[in-house]
Amino acid sequence: MSTMKLAGFNFTKIAIEKKKSDLKDLKISSGIHIDEIMEAKSPVKTKDSFLAVKWKFEAAYNPEIAKIEFEGNVLVGLDSKKAKQVLKTWADKKVDEDFNLAVINVILRKSNIKALQLEDEFGLPAHFKLPSLKAKK
Repeated sequence: MSTMKLAGFNFTKIAIEKKKSDLKDLKISSGIHIDEIMEAKSPVKTKDSFLAVKWKFEAAYNPEIAKIEFEGNVLVGLDSKKAKQVLKTWADKKVDEDFNLAVINVILRKSNIKALQLEDEFGLPAHFKLPSLKAKK
């Protein structure tokens, strides 16, 4: 969605808990949930409309090994027509597909970096497969 402008991003909750060091039978699942989309006041004078998105991110290391949780807000600027369409869709607790992809990508980029840092500090494997090089044989 090329018309969306990122106006702000912040974490409101950062939590990590490691219950066990034994990684036997480890299964990692992660996900993002949009909790709320609402109209926001413009931080600057502009023709764009602004929407605030409240979200949650979780990476679960099962069985009961560890858990990472983030919550936060994303503030985005959109043209007024698109903002109204997004809010109308959200009234039914659905998220406009283009808007969803753009917002989720912002959340993933920020959350994955923070999660990788915490995973390293807590001695946990990355919650997703990192690229690596292999020797030619």
